[in-house]
Amino acid sequence: MTDDLLDRPSVHALLADGTTVCIRPVLPGDHGQLRGLYEEMSPENLRLRFFAPSRRSAAMAADRACAPARPGYRALLAEVDGRVIGLAEYDTGGEKDGAEISIAVADGLHHRGVGTLLVEHLVSAARAAGITTFTADALSENHEVLRLFSDLGLRTSRRFEGPEVRCTIHLDQDDTYLSAVEARGRAADVASLLPLLRPSAVAVVGAGRTPGSVGRAVLHHLHTGGYTGRLFAVNPRVTSLLGVPCHPSVAALPKTPDLVIVAVPAGGVPAVAEECGRAGVRALVVVTAGLDHEQAQALLATCRAYGMRLVGPNCLGISHTEAGLSLDATFAAEHPRPGTAGVAVQSGGVGIALLDGLSRLDIGVSSFVSLGDKYDVSGNDMLQWWESDGRTELALLHLESFGNPRAFSRTARRVTRRIPVLTVDAGRTEAGRKAAASHTAAAASRTMTRGALFTQAGVTATRSVGELLETAALFHSQPLPAGSRVAIVTNAGGAGVLTADACAEAGLALPPLTPAMTGELRGVLPDGAAVGNPVDATAAVSEEQLTACVDRLTRYPGIDAVIVALVPTAVAAATGDDLVRAVTAAPGRRARPVIAVRLEQDRSVRLLPAADGGTVPSYAEPQAAARALAHAAGRAAWLARPAGAVPALDHIEPERARTLVEDYLAREPDGGWLDPRTCADLLACYGIPQIPWAWAESEDEAVLAADRLRGFDGRVVMKAHWPGLLHKSQERAVHLDLRGDAQVRAAFRDLETRFCGLMTGVVLQPLAARGTELLAGVVQDEVFGPLVLFGLGGTATEVLADHAARLAPLTDRDVHELITSPRCSPLLLGANGNTPVDLGELEQLLLRLSRMAADLPQLAEADFNPVLATPGGVTVLDARTRLAPRRPQDPYLRRLR
Repeated sequence: MTDDLLDRPSVHALLADGTTVCIRPVLPGDHGQLRGLYEEMSPENLRLRFFAPSRRSAAMAADRACAPARPGYRALLAEVDGRVIGLAEYDTGGEKDGAEISIAVADGLHHRGVGTLLVEHLVSAARAAGITTFTADALSENHEVLRLFSDLGLRTSRRFEGPEVRCTIHLDQDDTYLSAVEARGRAADVASLLPLLRPSAVAVVGAGRTPGSVGRAVLHHLHTGGYTGRLFAVNPRVTSLLGVPCHPSVAALPKTPDLVIVAVPAGGVPAVAEECGRAGVRALVVVTAGLDHEQAQALLATCRAYGMRLVGPNCLGISHTEAGLSLDATFAAEHPRPGTAGVAVQSGGVGIALLDGLSRLDIGVSSFVSLGDKYDVSGNDMLQWWESDGRTELALLHLESFGNPRAFSRTARRVTRRIPVLTVDAGRTEAGRKAAASHTAAAASRTMTRGALFTQAGVTATRSVGELLETAALFHSQPLPAGSRVAIVTNAGGAGVLTADACAEAGLALPPLTPAMTGELRGVLPDGAAVGNPVDATAAVSEEQLTACVDRLTRYPGIDAVIVALVPTAVAAATGDDLVRAVTAAPGRRARPVIAVRLEQDRSVRLLPAADGGTVPSYAEPQAAARALAHAAGRAAWLARPAGAVPALDHIEPERARTLVEDYLAREPDGGWLDPRTCADLLACYGIPQIPWAWAESEDEAVLAADRLRGFDGRVVMKAHWPGLLHKSQERAVHLDLRGDAQVRAAFRDLETRFCGLMTGVVLQPLAARGTELLAGVVQDEVFGPLVLFGLGGTATEVLADHAARLAPLTDRDVHELITSPRCSPLLLGANGNTPVDLGELEQLLLRLSRMAADLPQLAEADFNPVLATPGGVTVLDARTRLAPRRPQDPYLRRLR
């Protein structure tokens, strides 16, 4: 089996200190550098590597690595600025499952993660080749290499043999290993972003004398935004701009800047990037738009060659507001207000709206990055920065695309347990995939896929920039509710009704208050008050009475949040009562979130200052308040759930499945829908339960098969088959309830006549018992990976569209939510006194389908419809699978885009 590194000659990744390194296969022309790598080692390091300080070993090692390609051997090297700094090799020695590994790192470059990064890439290549273990011999005093193996996160054992240690490393990719890789990647990523977000010197290339130029606007913001480092402009025509010294080129600057803002026309961007790289610049922000493909490729190649991180092109710029390190390299209208929200956007317009909204709310930003076309720095990078910066309390994202959604999902799952991550779910109305193929493909839209990603990762997905800001205001100012039970208090019955409607539409509950609680409220509210839920305190309520009412409700254990809906009245004006003060009186002492709705408010959301120094969100519309509170309840529920784990499965044969897939694609290089026998074999590799069936190509064979398959009542089903047939019912290619040989013969002749020249045979099955018909399926998304769908099945599945989806691999938690999310779930759980279906078997079916999709990237589609669920078990009645040529990729391998 090939792996991604064979098809990509080189990839770039980050060392522990943030340095960009190229990882690539060894080529014959590398012989001289590899020999030099060893010859430059100290005698002590040579002894530790080869067990003897022999200079002859250098030539022999270079010869071995640069020899012609041979089965079972792989060598990867690491290079920086064209210099080889490390080598890692494995050799199976003819064994099928195991390989010997060796590592060498240049003197002076130890403890920077070179060896670990090489081993990670070698592990990924070995897994793709079917290798399950590495072994390595080391001297017991070689503490560095022994520590490298033990810190990988893989299961490792040691056996001491005199002065040597035999290490065995098991290559299973479990959560422990992925978490270790994540931790190393996070540290390297944050280190690489320091020159971008905390530069000691900045230069702007493209700042002109014309007042309306983008470069000049960025320079002005840097100059007036409190940046305390060295600031330069590059312009050969002037010596000073806006009080900032100008120089003719980047090379002529008196100090090499960490960061350069590029605002030159598109045609000049690659040359400026090359000049910056040669000068030693560490990061670029390219605000220029309109780069063609060639210019874009040249820009990214230059950044990789010189190890520069890149934001953009086609972006608004970046800001960082940390005290003493303030940096505003944007051309937004105003400087961002310092605060606690991290913001990353692809759209500059959305970025401006968020900056303005966060400033108005006085939440402010910790750092802002306009990702633009996102050639390099991504939302994943920024999540890891905010996780580590010690300032960010909210993360706000606007992402129109995902480079590596599965890596993003793992990062977001971790980050959002510490800080809320909110996003605008952009592109919801984008036309989904056309219903081609199976019911599964018809149901799977990009919106559903993104929704699955956000749900599993705990990301709060809103539908607009306004809703994002409304939700951020609540998260910023109030504790999370423990649940979705809401009490409404109002001084106007109509406002209470509107708010109740909004809460119900948002999925929030309004439970009735207990007699004890209503008695308490009657004791503090004016006569005539209605103490149900909503609580109508009437227009006669005073500030003191309303405060007492809200305080009691926030201590009441039967609710999780309080919404106070207020309208201005002449009564309150006449008495001098400020009812808003009842909401903001003492939020710090209140155990539950309290929010206000003020129908006369001129902005959709405000943060009202509270008496104890905190804030309370106030909304102009009940719908906005209810949506924000529903998002808060959703986050609380996500945090309360266990993280989940991918369960181990018994009785599966992934290697046999891979062989089956490879054999099929060898016969059919373009892929296609599997015939019933091959499909059944594939499902059997993963223990997926199927109803008994038989294949027949003639009338007599059909009769014999029916005799073998007839169940307790003797009835069978006959289904026509030909390559490409997907919707049998629509084609009227199914005969049900066949009894006796005569009906079987008649059914076969009918199908043979109507589909003459098409039909290659028929599938016969016993007539299934009654039960709930479900759909289970998977679609391989080119970007997101495998998406597992589940819901109501049968012939009306597309009409009813009662489906839920999660990205594979599914955890035990994902499976539970997948089963309980569709509207049909009460049927499965035993609604109306019925017996529940076998939920354990249903979970197993979905887990096995998920594992099959995760193991086999060539599985383009799988469609099980119907799946019959009964109290006695779960059975697939009809299965279709399609394979397509696709190389396996490791989504968690550390590499830059």
